[in-house]
Amino acid sequence: MKPISDLFALTGRGALITGGSKGLGLALAKCFVAAGANVIVSSRHEEELRRAVDEIRTCGRGQVSHLVADMTRREDVKRLADAATLAMGHVDILVNNAGTNLPQAADEITDEVWDNILQLNLTSCMALTRALVPDMKRKRWGRIIHISSVMALASKAGRGAYSATKAALIGMARAHALELGPFNITVNCLAPGPFETELTHKVLSTEQKVLFADRTAIGRWGQPEELCGPALLLASEAGSFITGATLVVDGGVLCKTF
Repeated sequence: MKPISDLFALTGRGALITGGSKGLGLALAKCFVAAGANVIVSSRHEEELRRAVDEIRTCGRGQVSHLVADMTRREDVKRLADAATLAMGHVDILVNNAGTNLPQAADEITDEVWDNILQLNLTSCMALTRALVPDMKRKRWGRIIHISSVMALASKAGRGAYSATKAALIGMARAHALELGPFNITVNCLAPGPFETELTHKVLSTEQKVLFADRTAIGRWGQPEELCGPALLLASEAGSFITGATLVVDGGVLCKTF
């Protein structure tokens, strides 16, 4: 049996993390670099990415760089896949983290909001996976992790579009796990609960934040770094027999029925 430290090591692996300039994506980038991976983070904002890269570099020995991409644009997604592969030589680990949440009721949601959420939260994940899988298949090794949400499994009023896309990621991961398993490629979802990020602070009121904390078994919000352990499990050899799964990291939110 390998030493435990080797099971979780990412030495020499190339990882691409979308939405990696802040929040959960930034925390995962730090974790992967600390585990020895070479990491590329992407987002739409150059200045945010530069600050993130400077921060990530202090966390480990892996190389870090950034690429600007708008994941709502198909051409940007393809360009990101090609540029990341060229820069690192191979993308072994893909973390589809970029996403948005624009709450609107069923009878009020606009086509513009629906299309934007669908494109960013779901379509970009499909397109980036599609672009990177052929090389993973040739190498016969890969890890694909979609950042879903606890709201894929339980929802709230006004979150129909968000929940729909996050639930769709789970279905897509299961199908792709069956297709890619013979090539030693695993496909899984992480379903975070209430984590303190800029996105959650933007869409929730103070009262809603308190209610979310009360919904957990632990009685508080999660911190972004608390997603690192589960992500490292799915990205490393430690999780080599886990595929098609959704790992819920919600502080016990789904334990409560009311």
